[in-house]
Amino acid sequence: MRFFAFFLLLALAAPSPEIRYFRYERPVENLPQHAGQTCVALDPAIFAHAAPQLADLRLYRGSTETPYVLQTAAPVVAVPQQIAPLNLGRRGGETVFDATMPEGSYSDLQLGITGRDFIASVSVSGSQSQSSAQTKLGSYTIFDLSRQRLGRSTVLHLPQSDFRFLHFRIAGPLLPDSVAGLSIERRPVGEAKYLTVAESSRVESSRLVEQGRASVIEFTVPRNVPVDRITFVPGAEPPSFSRDVEVRVAPIPPPATAADDAAEPPQTAASFGNLLRVHRAENGHRIDEEQLSVEAPWQAASAPFDTPAKWTIKIENGDDAAIQLASVRLEMLERNLCFEAAGGAAYTLYYGDSALAMPHYDYAALFMPESHAAQGKPGPETPNPVYQPRPDERPFTERHPVLLWMALALVIALLAGVAFSSVKRTPPAGS
Repeated sequence: MRFFAFFLLLALAAPSPEIRYFRYERPVENLPQHAGQTCVALDPAIFAHAAPQLADLRLYRGSTETPYVLQTAAPVVAVPQQIAPLNLGRRGGETVFDATMPEGSYSDLQLGITGRDFIASVSVSGSQSQSSAQTKLGSYTIFDLSRQRLGRSTVLHLPQSDFRFLHFRIAGPLLPDSVAGLSIERRPVGEAKYLTVAESSRVESSRLVEQGRASVIEFTVPRNVPVDRITFVPGAEPPSFSRDVEVRVAPIPPPATAADDAAEPPQTAASFGNLLRVHRAENGHRIDEEQLSVEAPWQAASAPFDTPAKWTIKIENGDDAAIQLASVRLEMLERNLCFEAAGGAAYTLYYGDSALAMPHYDYAALFMPESHAAQGKPGPETPNPVYQPRPDERPFTERHPVLLWMALALVIALLAGVAFSSVKRTPPAGS
């Protein structure tokens, strides 16, 4: 019994971090001289050499492990809330309606317009009650230029507002039955920060090739590195465009062996988006609209591949000339490692020990971000000078599976022998 309990404890024991088992180290630079909360923006190189999801990342002050929390910059994700139009009708040759707004502040509104091939001006004012004085918020151009292949935009970029009632007047060809309502887009406070994972500039012509009516850009991203969006920087030509974009990500498997011949092909991830740039005057309306980034496939962003991955970005040009691209960037949301720094102390990041599991600190559960936290930065990566391979801590049965099967075969043989002996000793019935 003690023998089996011993092996059970070995199987359940989790490896503990030790500095000598980490392959890489990076000093934390730009630390404040006073004690307090400090955050360090982690660059893509750390992800490439660490375990998936940074499970083996540890922070040390000297030889003492320091608790930390990982914070991901919040992406600017719209959370739409549908609002029905009130008092919808025509007045003075314009389509008018009101909307009751939810409590709290808001800025961007998406009008639900069913019409096509139009340009219209929308004047918006706000008030705290239906009968109180109205405050003018601005006039905005909405459009659908599908016939010209220049896309569509019905977003109103209002200043930050908290009026309980909004009043809309639409001047143009849109009738009341074209207005389905509107949706409000709540956004986090502040803009999300992104770091560049990889970039292709105009001089790197080998990365951009023309395939039929499409422009194709390819990147190779190291293992475990997340990519959250792709940003395009177009040149001057063409001045206006609307192009569909396809993004595909495929892991790059290691060299195949004979045993891999029957393996399934690697799974790919895909996403689709649209690039839009319209700066022009049309029928007396000034249109200035740009959308120059697309989201990365969520599978590749939330759970990056544990091998290098090939990113293929295809821009569909149709019959139009290709967009002159100054650069294309793969970007990741900024991830910060935050901790309580002691004044004047030195800290070092260690990683590269795949045996470790994700740490769980009380500090992370009780963490409260501070608006004026100090900003440190990771120094250059170097090999850990005291590194040594971690000894094989797997249970004895995992390290020697043949012995386990031999033991099982022996037990089965013994049981069979005992059963056979019992049959021989049993007297025949009726004797």
